[in-house]
Amino acid sequence: MKPFLKIYVALLITLASACAKDIESATDNAPSLTPEKVDANAGSWKPILLVSPEEFPVAAPDSVNKPDYIAQLSEIKSWQAAISNEEKAAVKYWSAGAVLRWNELLRELVAKHNVPPYQNADGTYPVPNATNPLAYPTFPFSNPPYAARAYAYVAAAQYDALIAAWHYKFMYNRSAPYKYDSSIKTMVSKSDLPSYPSEDAVVAGVMSEMMKLLFPGDQDFIQQKIESHIHARLIAGANVRSDIDAGIALGKAVAKKFVAKARTDKAGQAVGTPADWAKFEANCVAVGETPWMSLELPKRPCMLPLFGNVKSIHIDSATMVSLIPGPPPSVHSEQMKQELQEVYDNVTDISRDKIAIVHFWADGVNTATPPGHWNAIAAADFIERNFSEVRWARNLALLNISMMDAAIICWATKTKYFNPRPSQLNPAIKTLTGVPNFPSYISGHSTFSGAAATVLGYIVPERKSAYEAMASEASMSRLYGGIHYRSDCETGLLVGKNVGDISVARGMQDGAN
Repeated sequence: MKPFLKIYVALLITLASACAKDIESATDNAPSLTPEKVDANAGSWKPILLVSPEEFPVAAPDSVNKPDYIAQLSEIKSWQAAISNEEKAAVKYWSAGAVLRWNELLRELVAKHNVPPYQNADGTYPVPNATNPLAYPTFPFSNPPYAARAYAYVAAAQYDALIAAWHYKFMYNRSAPYKYDSSIKTMVSKSDLPSYPSEDAVVAGVMSEMMKLLFPGDQDFIQQKIESHIHARLIAGANVRSDIDAGIALGKAVAKKFVAKARTDKAGQAVGTPADWAKFEANCVAVGETPWMSLELPKRPCMLPLFGNVKSIHIDSATMVSLIPGPPPSVHSEQMKQELQEVYDNVTDISRDKIAIVHFWADGVNTATPPGHWNAIAAADFIERNFSEVRWARNLALLNISMMDAAIICWATKTKYFNPRPSQLNPAIKTLTGVPNFPSYISGHSTFSGAAATVLGYIVPERKSAYEAMASEASMSRLYGGIHYRSDCETGLLVGKNVGDISVARGMQDGAN
């Protein structure tokens, strides 16, 4: 790569990262979670994997009149008597909501690991290995499909675990400690929600198990955050120790069910083999088309070409296959000639406004990826609506499961048709972002965005048109940047919407409306 190109690419990465961080920082000073309603019926909402909310038993708590509970109240008061400024800051941070904060931390880890590995001396590329996560390249490489899967499994596990927690909360109906001892300072918003088991501890328990699977090399960081979270709940007077212990145990039990499913969803085979890669190319040539090829030097194998075989969390395989669109325009067609010219015209005479759009939606190296970008948008909007923790989890589960399904269908489409990027057909096209190392049709950004906008428009209907406008802008940013044709973008948006409609249909029947 020429020196000036290296500087230009570095600048684009910096700008894209800055845009992403602007979104991430929107929730830095989020207020203490104060739900408009506690969603007392959430224990009867439809879970994703749990057979029933009682699948994992939670024993009845001891009476609040017993010495053990009184000792637990004393523990809180002892912490509060010597609280530090650092502990006050932790209480404030975690009081914004367990689901919100762990979603942010997940995005942070995705961004940390979203760095493609450098080639070996022999020109081959190493692949992250979950069985040896600390070896280079460290596991995982958080590309968009992997990230979408991580967001989905975490959100879905949190949702099911909180459904179970709500069931037991209202079965046992033990109030928060400050309602039994007026000398306990209340450092979070007061609530009539029963405190046993602790919803925050349930979420922390889920994270402790899910992150062993998803980010095995970051366990020290995750454990540090869990300890901070739990201590903040105790010192804030929100929970006693037994609330926490019951919540952690329940969250871990539910998460293990999701871990077991994830281990059999075929994501581990998504890298494929040289034989798989050759077959995709041969299939494309066999129908008279020009196959995609890597434009990197040395050439890098297609990213996760078998991710289209990954099993959805909640949609059967036949339905998933039915969502794959028809083929792109032939490379020999007049339509492709026109679309290729449109890409060239955009990159050679692009406005400052369009350049800003390209940067804002780039979501490349060291960012939380397109699915993470939509999580950040959702989080900023959800804060204003004062959802309960269980509703936060339900909404993020609907959003992220739809984006995981979008990733599966998008990658199945990419490798089925294996069509080339614009700059492969016309080397005069100089892209405004790096060229993604996988086929062009359909656009991943468009598919993710179509799904996300559809689900968010259902959750926050007054913002529906705004989400659709964002999705359209995200989609067109890929054409403006020179890495997708119009048909990639338009078909991707449509496929994403179809995927999102399935999540919306589920949401309309889950009992949470």
